[in-house]
Amino acid sequence: MLGAFANAFRTPDLRKKLLFVLLIVAVFRLGSQIPAPGVNTTAVQACFDAVKDDGIYSLINLFSGGALLQLTIFALGIMPYITASIILQLLVVVIPRLETLKKEGQSGQAKITQYTRYVTLALAILQATGIVALARSGNLLQNCDNVLYKNDFRTAAIMVVTMTAGTAVIMWLGELVTDRGIGNGMSILIFTQVVATFPVALWNVQKDQGPWVFSGVIIVGMVVVAGVIFIEQAQRRIPVQYARRMVGRKMFGGSSTYIPLKVNQAGVIPVIFASSLLYLPAMAVQFNTGSTNPVLTWISAHLVKGDHPYYMALYFLLIIFFTYFYVAITFNPQEVADNMKQYGGFIPGIRAGKPTEEYLNYVLSRITLPGALYLGLIALIPLIALVLVNANQNFPFGGTSLLIMVGVALDTVKQIESQLQQRNYEGFLR
Repeated sequence: MLGAFANAFRTPDLRKKLLFVLLIVAVFRLGSQIPAPGVNTTAVQACFDAVKDDGIYSLINLFSGGALLQLTIFALGIMPYITASIILQLLVVVIPRLETLKKEGQSGQAKITQYTRYVTLALAILQATGIVALARSGNLLQNCDNVLYKNDFRTAAIMVVTMTAGTAVIMWLGELVTDRGIGNGMSILIFTQVVATFPVALWNVQKDQGPWVFSGVIIVGMVVVAGVIFIEQAQRRIPVQYARRMVGRKMFGGSSTYIPLKVNQAGVIPVIFASSLLYLPAMAVQFNTGSTNPVLTWISAHLVKGDHPYYMALYFLLIIFFTYFYVAITFNPQEVADNMKQYGGFIPGIRAGKPTEEYLNYVLSRITLPGALYLGLIALIPLIALVLVNANQNFPFGGTSLLIMVGVALDTVKQIESQLQQRNYEGFLR
């Protein structure tokens, strides 16, 4: 592996791409540390230290790399873009115009990407306005009402503009990495934000639990990472044969290929959906502190803390539901079967058309179940650690953070691998 790293940096154009990615990551992390205009950094840091282990803030802290709760210029992070991308993916299934654009190839995808940018900026304005309003009212962080030097409209407007512009800059940085670097730019920026909190989370385990528990966590973490890599790489390959056909005087077809159906077809999206949905009752309780409403009292007792069995069971079931839901809207067996029939392809032993669609549906439903169970178990690891070793919900080995880190790292390594093999170098994966 060290030889592969040396080969990567020995190749001039590949070295430039890697150094460019590192430069963008450094700029991104720098922007995540610079406070927005009008923010009292001393007061924000004191409040942040008091609540950073609270479950309500763990997902927010994860996707912003700690920037949101400290009100930096990149406070919104990549979350508006993620939300906009998910919204557009869902709308492609609902709106015929978007579905037509998706089928147009590269030009249609470029228009969908442009729509994603517009939706991202709209969401950024809404989120920035909400965050600044919470900061002005003292509800962004618990018992903290002096995070701004001046609590006036001008300061609030400047902060909203700054945070929205920060989101636009993040989109631009991500697209620069995609065009001129290695890997998907947005994924690498998400990876950067998640990794930024990883060393601190590990150090907190060592500081709070001692070296023996820390060593056990490292060993268990390595086993979990190996398991995640195994499942992320697992796929069911459905063979496809193409019949020979004459076009003019030339013979086409006669080749064989396969349709790769991943065990984890949905990626990390179901965990994000389930986590976001479970934060709604927690926020309702937070904003109604002191209420005697029996429903809020029950929610506060059972659905706020991650160590409660009701919370774990609901979290697990939501992940399974969203896994099936997301796979159903992103993979269309009917479209795949129609495309195969149009180009003379068929699955050996299965008739083209409706039987092929039913077969793909059957296989997809079978392999989605282990994928959903895998996502649910990985997401429960931080909650189980919360009970066993008294960790917090930012436990490093498990949940959304581990899935993002392993998934993005595997994708980036594969792209470096392919570029090394084009130059006859031995790569990482042997």
